[in-house]
Amino acid sequence: QVQLVESGGGLVEPGGSLTLSCAANGFSLLGYAVGWFRRAPGKEREGVSCISASGLSIYSLESVKGRFAISRDNDDHTVSLQLNNLTPEDTAVYICAAAYGSAIQPQEICVNERTDFWGQGTQVTVSS
Repeated sequence: QVQLVESGGGLVEPGGSLTLSCAANGFSLLGYAVGWFRRAPGKEREGVSCISASGLSIYSLESVKGRFAISRDNDDHTVSLQLNNLTPEDTAVYICAAAYGSAIQPQEICVNERTDFWGQGTQVTVSS
């Protein structure tokens, strides 16, 4: 079955850190631009950080710049999102998505939600 699988979510105190990972089952992430989205309670889904297939272009939401970092390991076929200095406002289900194409810019995924596959999400809860 072709799917994206997220892992690494959990409960963390304010100021803490987590590392989320997105992996593909049934296909390879090579050639795919990948993005992380989040859906907080009562809010619409938003693109948090997205990375091109090459890894050379990155887009990040203004509110997470300097705190979150997206990266990809094309040998391991995974895309990670490092979450630092978390606040309660970061509490959400974090979902990864992928779109095939070396020319796809990260903004196309994060802003326009141009995607081919979505994962189910992993819960991140920031609370003391």
